Amino acid sequence: MPTSVMPETGLPGPSRPRTSPRAILLWTTVALLGAVAWGVLALARGEKISAVWLVVAALGSYAIAYRFYSRFIVRRILKPDDRRATPAERLADGVDFQPTDRRVLLGHHFAAIAGAGPLVGPVLAAQMGYLPGTLWIVAGVIFAGAVQDMVVLFLSMRRDGTSLGQMARDEIGRAGGAAALIAVFAIMIILLGVLALVVVNALAHSPWGTFSVAMTIPIALFMGFWMHVIRPGRVVESSLIGVALLLLAIVGGRWIQESSLAGAFTLSPTTLVFCLLGYGFVASVLPVWMLLAPRDYLSTFMKVGTIALLAVGVVVAAPVLHADSVSRFASSGTGPVFAGSLFPFLFITIACGALSGFHALVASGTTPKLIQKESQVRMIGYGAMLMESFVAIMALIAAATLEPGLYYAMNAPAGLLGTTVESASHAVAGLGFTITPDQLTHAAHAVEEQTLIARSGGAPTLAVGMSEIFSGVFGGSTMKAFWYHFAIMFEALFILTTVDAGTRVGRFMLQDMLGNLWKPIGRVNWKPGIWLCSGLVVAAWGYFLYVGATDPLGGINQLFPLFGIANQLLAAVALTVCTTVLIKSGRLRWAWVTGIPLAWVVAVTYAAGRQKIFSADAMVGFFAQRTRYADALDAGQVLPPAKTIDDMHTVVTNSTVDGVLVTVFLLLVAVVIVNAAVVCVRAVRSPVPLPTTEAPYVASRIDGPGVSVEPLVGADS
Repeated sequence: MPTSVMPETGLPGPSRPRTSPRAILLWTTVALLGAVAWGVLALARGEKISAVWLVVAALGSYAIAYRFYSRFIVRRILKPDDRRATPAERLADGVDFQPTDRRVLLGHHFAAIAGAGPLVGPVLAAQMGYLPGTLWIVAGVIFAGAVQDMVVLFLSMRRDGTSLGQMARDEIGRAGGAAALIAVFAIMIILLGVLALVVVNALAHSPWGTFSVAMTIPIALFMGFWMHVIRPGRVVESSLIGVALLLLAIVGGRWIQESSLAGAFTLSPTTLVFCLLGYGFVASVLPVWMLLAPRDYLSTFMKVGTIALLAVGVVVAAPVLHADSVSRFASSGTGPVFAGSLFPFLFITIACGALSGFHALVASGTTPKLIQKESQVRMIGYGAMLMESFVAIMALIAAATLEPGLYYAMNAPAGLLGTTVESASHAVAGLGFTITPDQLTHAAHAVEEQTLIARSGGAPTLAVGMSEIFSGVFGGSTMKAFWYHFAIMFEALFILTTVDAGTRVGRFMLQDMLGNLWKPIGRVNWKPGIWLCSGLVVAAWGYFLYVGATDPLGGINQLFPLFGIANQLLAAVALTVCTTVLIKSGRLRWAWVTGIPLAWVVAVTYAAGRQKIFSADAMVGFFAQRTRYADALDAGQVLPPAKTIDDMHTVVTNSTVDGVLVTVFLLLVAVVIVNAAVVCVRAVRSPVPLPTTEAPYVASRIDGPGVSVEPLVGADS
């Protein structure tokens, strides 16, 4: 049989056979189903349609993208080589670098990237209608988000797992690299603080959620020792035991909530802050096989299982989409949930699930230090992002299937809705929707909440939407309260995994930064450097989290308005690095793969940044908001959300700080892009490819004849 080099692995293999008729029929069917679903969504004009069409359109698109587009990128551009040793093999230290089974690593990577964004962003963006969000989530992940994650993971893996900021410094130069290091680290602290605050808000005074989430830690430790010490390589055994224990923890959480032990697990926000700080530090310094990787892997069963169950519920119950396909707020920019028109603010509100810069930090943080073989980049980088995108689609469905009156009663600001069901009903009517006071009262009682009015932030809305879908299939209306509280616990577990992984990634970034000044601290296996940098990172986001948990206008609450733009600016830095490396390494003809998403995200973020800085609308512009509150303060007035004169001073300060910070971030990223452009022009003019910092080739010994690497975390024996 003739042989050829397999492009995805670099290994010799048989020549590719012609595609079988069965495969042609399968992919033709998938394409047709997806096309029909998109046609139904596009042609709907005022009539209500089933949410099933959203599921079919998304899944069909994901399947085609993974099978064809991701494969094209891998075969033609990245060209992974399984004969080449990865950093996990070459630098294995049992702490950060550890060859890890691809299934465990897929779970870790998915759990680390899938945080609050895919759950909350689509819910908030539903005010613009379900169609714009769906289009951005699906098209964005296929051509931008999953591409970014996979390419960054590959490039970092080829550079000994170097962090994004350090890659920028090495490949772009000192000026652009220094700007990237500062911007990336500062944005990282903001993102971690925001994610941690969402966890605190979800678990505060919730014994069910606190118990269930806390139990995942000893379960994960058990799984880590099982796969590493007790029964090395037994992934299936560990998975079965872990899932069984996780289900017991979930059921036990409800029992705890209804027992005399509830008080022990009913924690205040402040107590939860200190618990998170301690957990974040421990998760950052312990060997990755012991807690982080198995806990994320365990969490993935919960995450994927719940979303899959939700998809089954949608298919079985076939709920109707009550939201408009495109609402009037998409063009007016006067939506009550958030101000701003569809472009650019939809693409800032929905980040995770479509394109998220935070993912680039994970893809250049923990994951490249754990990957076993280069060919696994496609499944882990591109595949995990498609999974997260489907989470975003399901969150959008959960919001869009609610009655619009209930949706706006939950997500409009308290200053507009008031504090009673009567005032909320009247305010919603003023927005053009209908919900009676009795309906609001009944909706709250159905999920055993005192009120659902002004429960903004997206998480409670998602929980109500999930409870509606689940109860329609499993248990009926009497189970709404169970499914609601289950969803709240699920959201907390979903988000917490990004905090622990993010803290470790932040430690890598800080070590890379300080390593430029003093070499020893840059060694990831130097214990004092690990402890010091972990402590500094935890202290940084912990400070903002603590103040935010005790002051509704302070700490991370002050920086929360920067979350969307800051996250997408990270994506701009990541795609800039990717495009620069492709051009420097002689792959100019393929630079469009990352260059086009880069141009798009730069256009979006700088358009949003311009409005945030210069808009005269106080609902949009930071400095316009500052002027409005300063003028009111001079007149002795108190405007919501402020309740006192001191609060008014705080709002003025917050608006000023946010305006200055977004300006600084935009300038720093501009420096990165300009320096990268200079490097790219020099690379194009050079007769030979410019040197890069890619690590030298070392032959892999994993799976080699007569050679074994012990231990492989989760490797089947």
